[in-house]
Amino acid sequence: MFDTLSDRLSATFKTLRGRGRLSEADIDSAAREIRIALLEADVALPVVRAFIANVKQRAMGAEVSKALNPSQQVIKIVNEELIGILGGETRRLRFAKQPPTVIMLAGLQGAGKTTLAGKLGLWLKGQGHSPLLVACDLQRPNAVNQLAVVAERAGVAVYAPEPGNGVGDPVKVAKDSIEHAKAKQYDVVVVDTAGRLGIDQELMQQAADIRDAVSPDEVLFVVDAMIGQDAVNTAEAFRDGVGFDGVVLSKLDGDARGGAALSIAHVTGRQIMFASNGEKLDEFDAFHPDRMASRILGMGDVLSLIEKAEQTFSQEEAAKMASKLASSKGKDFTLDDFLAQMEQVRKMGSISKLLGMLPGMGQMKDQINNIDEREVDRTAAIIKSMTPAERQDPTIINGSRRARVAKGSGVEVSAVKNLVERFFEARKMMSRMAQGGGMPGMPGMPGTGGGPGRQKKQIKQAKGKRKSGNPMKRKAEEEAAAARREQAAAQGGAFGLPGGQDQDFELPDEFKKFMG
Repeated sequence: MFDTLSDRLSATFKTLRGRGRLSEADIDSAAREIRIALLEADVALPVVRAFIANVKQRAMGAEVSKALNPSQQVIKIVNEELIGILGGETRRLRFAKQPPTVIMLAGLQGAGKTTLAGKLGLWLKGQGHSPLLVACDLQRPNAVNQLAVVAERAGVAVYAPEPGNGVGDPVKVAKDSIEHAKAKQYDVVVVDTAGRLGIDQELMQQAADIRDAVSPDEVLFVVDAMIGQDAVNTAEAFRDGVGFDGVVLSKLDGDARGGAALSIAHVTGRQIMFASNGEKLDEFDAFHPDRMASRILGMGDVLSLIEKAEQTFSQEEAAKMASKLASSKGKDFTLDDFLAQMEQVRKMGSISKLLGMLPGMGQMKDQINNIDEREVDRTAAIIKSMTPAERQDPTIINGSRRARVAKGSGVEVSAVKNLVERFFEARKMMSRMAQGGGMPGMPGMPGTGGGPGRQKKQIKQAKGKRKSGNPMKRKAEEEAAAARREQAAAQGGAFGLPGGQDQDFELPDEFKKFMG
């Protein structure tokens, strides 16, 4: 969603790099480019004005003029101001001292409230809670059935006493759900309310009545990040009519300009708490303003990547794999282990999204977007078509075995051959890294064990004795050397025999035959 904005900001910062000192004209030019980039991203005009004013004021100050690298200091200022308009610090959910904690979802129809209820339920379940989803959207056709299906997929409970489709009292359902949660010992209640195509009095009244009936600990306003400036207007209307405590952005994976996300926290004074960036139930997480600002500026989001890895990989498994790779040339690391690791990475999400979290990957967007996610499935199919013995020792895979594996996995024989060759190369590289040898072909880095201590000692070639540049001194040295040679010849020959005898020396017959 923020690709266009990210590209424009990167181009602006590129013009500042390499300059030892930034003039006022340079800062004005950069501010103008940033303003255009924000307006093109559909950021609200008051937000743009406040943002640019703060950036210019700080950029003209001492923190840039006295900085060793002024351009990096400007990037730091823009990053900090972006974090500011995105809400500042990460806002966490408030839980009730006495369960259940009640969370009410509000928003327009089509914003994705029902799907988001399932995502929030799954997320809460992963945090160690036992959530209950409550179907209070009794107007929209099949909304109750949709929530039941989503809850089943998320593996959480649902409370839906009314069939919906215009039948039932949503306020009564919401009120009864609290007693039901207490009786069944659910510690979080997520109330899914009805929406409308636009703001109207009936919608506001129903939302206010449900709020008064359940006294929620958190009212979350769900906003479609793709609807642009209208998202800000709707959020202001809900804030004034019903009130809400936090914002949830849905459809962040869309290709709209995304200005609503940058505007809504600043305009409404309510922080963005969660972000949904895909259709799958696990594509949902807490919103971190600092990480989002970092991604917009092309700096990646390593912390989120680490968190995903920690949720997917166990420490025990990681240690086990590391010990296998540290063995003799990594020979204990088999294709079964490779398949297990690949499937674990796949659980973290889309490969292209994971790569997008790495710093500097913004320059390779086209390559990342063209990654074929099905390649992982093809690789898994090839490995699963092998026998246990072949997975343990791929060196036994000959021509006939390759043909059998290719037929079983539905690929060309060359694909099997390439996979095995790539596996050996990858194993060799990972084994070297696990043993502290650093990356192949690269000098050892400090702390990786691949430093000078591991490199072969180079034998210094003995340099001949340098001759003096003084002609008189040099002549004296040559005469002394000649005298030493004459003395050595008088005392004995080259083989330690008395002088002159070595000249009559002959090799034994055996050596003569050997040398021809």
